[in-house]
This record gives sequence, C-alpha cells and structure tokens, in this order.
Amino acid sequence: MLINKTKNQVWNGRVKVADTFFKRFKGLMLTPNIDHALLFILPSENRIRASIHMFFMLQSIDVIFLDSSRRVVDLKRAKPWRVYVPKEGAKYIIETPVGVINVLNAEIGDEIDWKIEEDMQAIPSPVGALNKINVKTSNGVISLADPKPKLKEK
Repeated sequence: MLINKTKNQVWNGRVKVADTFFKRFKGLMLTPNIDHALLFILPSENRIRASIHMFFMLQSIDVIFLDSSRRVVDLKRAKPWRVYVPKEGAKYIIETPVGVINVLNAEIGDEIDWKIEEDMQAIPSPVGALNKINVKTSNGVISLADPKPKLKEK
C-alpha cells in the first residue's frame, strides 16, 4: 500500500522491497504484467545513484523519487529503453504500475509512505511430523481433521 500523507490518498496495491543486489539489479525488467510497486532503498540520497534505466522493460511505469524525509522530489512516466535522472537527490525510488501517481494525486513536495507486503514462503514439513498430526489425503486434497470422531465403547 502506498499512502500520500499530504493529501490523504491511498493506493491499495502490493508493495515489495528490492532489498538484495539481485532484486535491485533486476527491478521490474522483463516483467510482463506489473501488478505491484517496487521500493528501492538507496544507500544515500544522491541524484546520479537514483538514476534509473528502462532497458528490457516491456511496458511503461510510473516512478516516484523521494528524499530521505520521504518527500517527492520528482515524478516520471518512464517509457521503455530510456534513462531517467531525478531533478533532485533521492534516497527512495518507487516503481509502480502506470496510473499510481494519479491515484495518489502525487506532486513535488508531498510526503509518501508505504506498507510492505511480506513475502510468504512455504516451510517444508518432515513426513514424520505430518503422520503424527493425522494427515489424511484423498484425491490430492489434504485434511488435518478426522471426518468422523471415534466414539468410545463402553
């Protein structure tokens, strides 16, 4: 979720963080259907380091550049195969689907905040543990409950 705190506008889409070298390197390149925002947290507030390229992008995106106080310093509708440098130094870059800037009614100077979607990862369970909790399977469906409780005999 992205929040324009200045104008009390919200975009209820998913926000993910590019928090590893590979995630920052890849960004949204080669993503056929951009359905989430991607937040880049840069090591320092800098104009040149905040520049982005749109090489290998399959579609345009909206880009919001923020300073260290999360104030908008630049906004772009970025098109494939171009390079963009913000007007001022930026500490955060938010790449979003086209139209998010309009939904947020974002302008230079607005304060933008976000709520990150946590990546859910499956944790493998040992088969022995599954057997102990009485897991039943039928036609590829797993049930953790007995369909009929057993009655005690007198």
